[in-house]
Amino acid sequence: MDFKLAVANEIMTAIGAVYGDVEITAKDIAGALEVPPDTAMGDYAFPCFKLAKPLRKSPVMIADALAGAIHADFLSRAEAVKGYLNFFIDRATYAEKVIGQALHDGERYGADDSGAGKTVVLDYSSINIAKRFHIGHLSTTMIGNSLYRLHKFFGWNAVGVNHLGDWGTQFGKMIAAYKRWGDHDTVAAGGVDEMVKLYVRFNQEAKADPALDDEGRMWFKRIEDGNPEALEIFNWFKSVTLKDAERVYDMLGVKFDSYAGESFYNDKMQPIIDDLRAKGLLKEDKGAQIVDLQEYGMPPALILRSDGATLYITRDLAAAKYRKDTYNFDKSLYVVAYQQDLHFRQLFKVLELMGYDWYSQCEHVAFGMVSFGGESLSTREGRVVYLDELLTQAIEKARAIIEEKSPDLEDKDEVARQVGIGAVVFFDLYNNRIKDIDFTWERALNFDGETGPYVQYTHARACSVLRRAGDADAACPDFSALSDPYSQDVVRFIEQFPDILKSAVNRSEPSMVTRFAVDLAQAFNKFYYENKVMVDDPGTRAARLQLTAATRQVLKQALYLIGVEAPERM
Repeated sequence: MDFKLAVANEIMTAIGAVYGDVEITAKDIAGALEVPPDTAMGDYAFPCFKLAKPLRKSPVMIADALAGAIHADFLSRAEAVKGYLNFFIDRATYAEKVIGQALHDGERYGADDSGAGKTVVLDYSSINIAKRFHIGHLSTTMIGNSLYRLHKFFGWNAVGVNHLGDWGTQFGKMIAAYKRWGDHDTVAAGGVDEMVKLYVRFNQEAKADPALDDEGRMWFKRIEDGNPEALEIFNWFKSVTLKDAERVYDMLGVKFDSYAGESFYNDKMQPIIDDLRAKGLLKEDKGAQIVDLQEYGMPPALILRSDGATLYITRDLAAAKYRKDTYNFDKSLYVVAYQQDLHFRQLFKVLELMGYDWYSQCEHVAFGMVSFGGESLSTREGRVVYLDELLTQAIEKARAIIEEKSPDLEDKDEVARQVGIGAVVFFDLYNNRIKDIDFTWERALNFDGETGPYVQYTHARACSVLRRAGDADAACPDFSALSDPYSQDVVRFIEQFPDILKSAVNRSEPSMVTRFAVDLAQAFNKFYYENKVMVDDPGTRAARLQLTAATRQVLKQALYLIGVEAPERM
């Protein structure tokens, strides 16, 4: 039952009975309904100021008149207070309808077909070749993964793209370093770690010998020109990197539908350049080719350097066109740090100037930067925290806690994996995505408070209650037993779940789901401590077990949608 719409319909009926026809719809009424900050003021409140002008009466008089005309079975009462019409839902009816809907829909509770027939392309993670996966990639990876799952939940055809950073002079530098100081067997054995050592050494020695940079540029030019030796080493570096990255993606439960990176668009940029030139958008500036964006409050978009080399935006223009032609997306999301805000504003403006009306379907999903212990991360300077090491330590920490608190738990290693990785992911997605994150071991692996392990434990607690109950919930539930404030708080959160998910999709904000999971877990734990579930009265017991089952279901789904697993035992 959609209580908001039901209340809106009751208001419409009352308006018709008291005042006759008024130019307002139930949708307008529903949109104006508010949720009071305190349930003592009602479950919904309608500000009658909205009706003052069309009815030519004071809000206080309107509220008083309408309150006397509302008599719905699902309402315990409606009262007028200072121009507001406050509605109190019958507690038993409320609990019955919300819990019944959640249990009936199961894993599809909160879903709809709003995305049916639509395609969203999500560009996320976008790791760099010849560099290990570090925690600086965690936010883009997990925000993108959550948005991928959320869109699929609402019926979208989602296409996950890992836009690999596999182009640029740094790869020439890598080859130069490899040719000077590396050998095949050492790199094959050491993998990405050995490549990073070579990269760091190159940058350190280049400070004393700038000629090394020329050597690096020479090798990159050979990659661009298709030199067999350069391409062989370059492609080998890519395969080693992806093998290492896949191991981390498997740990996180993340997948992609495409690994088309920057190099994929090397032969797709010229048509874009030709199109820009044909449309009179390209201008020469000190030998470079630019699109002048001064009148739009932005610096010029540099399309070609003076030496003819392409840049990020050149490849991104080609990528945007390719994705539209290939997937015909309705929405294209770029999950990239906020430092690239200007880049994407320029990108979208150039697409608009080229006459592509689908530029408005492109969105930069910005997020804050990640530091560690107060220090920024830099592979070049050798200051980095590798994600697999962070996840491994989290798993070990979880294993130690489980050993201490639940030594007889079955599958301790599996639960430790779920809890440890879940703790890191949950921590990353807990705050609004635009906020910077400073990782410390203590905070990331904290298993108390508003954390992933706390929500997971609440889910496991609900599972435990239901296991112990067996078929004890077979009796007819007495939903009036859920009229107390603690039970009602849980019901209210469960009812809000669909709206939370819709807002998370519309705002590209997974943290809304993460915070909801904490709120629901806290409400359920208060209910659990204040109300014994396995009471003698069969109707009360059945109602409380159904509330427990609905909570378990919603918590599990919320965790899944942010990329966290839900153990049944902890």
